[in-house]
Amino acid sequence: MSTLTLYQQNFTSRLLLGTAAYPTMEILRASIEAASPAMITVSLRRQSSDGQAHGQAFWQLLQEMRIPILPNTAGCQSVQEAVTTAQMAREVFETDWVKLELIGDDDTLQPDVFQLVEAASILIKEGFKVLPYCTEDLIACRRLLDAGCEALMPWAAPIGTGLGVVHEYALRVLRERLPDTPLIIDAGLGLPSQATQVIEWGYDAVLLNTAVSRSGNPIDMARAFACAVEAGRLAYEAAPIIPREQAQASTPTVGQPFWHSAEY
Repeated sequence: MSTLTLYQQNFTSRLLLGTAAYPTMEILRASIEAASPAMITVSLRRQSSDGQAHGQAFWQLLQEMRIPILPNTAGCQSVQEAVTTAQMAREVFETDWVKLELIGDDDTLQPDVFQLVEAASILIKEGFKVLPYCTEDLIACRRLLDAGCEALMPWAAPIGTGLGVVHEYALRVLRERLPDTPLIIDAGLGLPSQATQVIEWGYDAVLLNTAVSRSGNPIDMARAFACAVEAGRLAYEAAPIIPREQAQASTPTVGQPFWHSAEY
């Protein structure tokens, strides 16, 4: 199976995993180990608001896991807020990577694509490797690429809903029209089968949090998603057959046994 390449860096896994809302630190650790993700996402603002004891255990866990960290700007609603949060995260985590979130609606948590492009432009110029959380809108995605983003993270459905793919047509068109751009499905997946589906369409990776952390057994669910993503990529690279409406026999009629002749 081929590797995932983002900003000229290779990753052996095509699964990215969030770190929020796990029942315990032990379950978080075991879930990360089960998933073996390419990166783990961390919200500087939300983690900083946790209790001191919990916070210290969390930071220690990050150091021990030795998995690349992808800070995000979760909760930001303005360009300045997002840029400042990204700059702080770069100092804290010593990384230029950032998942850029800039929310425009409190109910759907839909990204504000207008401010997103502006914030991405600023961060790209400052040397950040920006992974913007965006919608499946083709034009907005093109503007983000024009701003300098080398990969995009369109949603499948609103954050935390577990609905799976809401707009299949738009996501398929996006994949078709941006064939050379790494695309990571971020938000809205609830089942491993949904992850397999988008990877089979040619999406390069998926990012999960709620589907794993709030499941009945996060450890097993993390492992299930890891297997699903791998299966989806293997299927994609194996070149699936093209669906057709007319039946076609898989066994040829030439050379059938004699008892199928007209005499019988």
